[in-house]
Amino acid sequence: MTMSTNDEFECAIVGGGPAGLSAALVLGRARRRTILLDGEKPRNRVTKHSHGYLTRDGVTPAEFRELAHEELRKYPTLEYRHDIVVSVRKDGDRFCLSAKSGRGFSARKIILATGLAETLPGIPELASYYGKSLFSCPYCDGYEMRDRPLAVISDDPYKAAHMAQTLSQWSRDVLVCTNGHGLSPDLRSFLRDNDIPYQESAILSLEGEKGDLQAIRFADGTETARTGGIVIADWAQAANLHLELGCKLTEAGGIETDEACRTSVEGVFAAGDAAIVAPAQLIVAAAEGSRAAIGVNSDLTHESFHPPIPHFSK
Repeated sequence: MTMSTNDEFECAIVGGGPAGLSAALVLGRARRRTILLDGEKPRNRVTKHSHGYLTRDGVTPAEFRELAHEELRKYPTLEYRHDIVVSVRKDGDRFCLSAKSGRGFSARKIILATGLAETLPGIPELASYYGKSLFSCPYCDGYEMRDRPLAVISDDPYKAAHMAQTLSQWSRDVLVCTNGHGLSPDLRSFLRDNDIPYQESAILSLEGEKGDLQAIRFADGTETARTGGIVIADWAQAANLHLELGCKLTEAGGIETDEACRTSVEGVFAAGDAAIVAPAQLIVAAAEGSRAAIGVNSDLTHESFHPPIPHFSK
């Protein structure tokens, strides 16, 4: 990707995860003058391998990004900057972006591909196991944990029970851990009726070596052997640019979009986890980035014709 002294673009993509990278590829191939701004701290950097992406199953996050950047360098209208956008405002028919470096950029359209931030349950040393033997998505990592003694860890008993039901496709030995939060009578009945054990006592510690879980110790003095599992985190938008712009959110906390990834603010698009929240998969985020880029290119093309193309009747 080329570097330029001209800071005016047709589109600015904020966030260089799979959604942002995919959007950049489509816009580069559409010959749109585009800048991709990324802080280079992807959420999936904690995991060793990413799964479920056809032809790239098992790729490391670093390898995926390296391959993507290599492909994007072929397109002369793309520019990449390792920088964090700290604020954005609309000025007439353009958007003005301010970066942490002090640089400013201007674009006619924006794609917010800023992703999500997660807050893990308050369990000692949990972060050292996360991405190594404890994961967030069974579709991404369940196959590698198949037929092993697993745990579902969550501060929300309902979410824990629901995830245990899903995870049962990969292992029938699943322990629900609600970390000190009590199950309702209905949830207890559901778990007992389906032979799913549960532990409501708070988690005292996780036992293992180098991120490989071996056992879970509870505040009631018991200990259970587990070698992996799913952790249910709390999710929130990783950046607040949508607030500055006034974009609406969905009930799930994602940025509300239409079929072309347009947000409630004209000229602003959103893609990837920031918009869809779940499922948080590499291939889904990349597809959404492509869809957003097509939406941007379509709108820019439409706006370049005067008067715009009329609505034809059959």
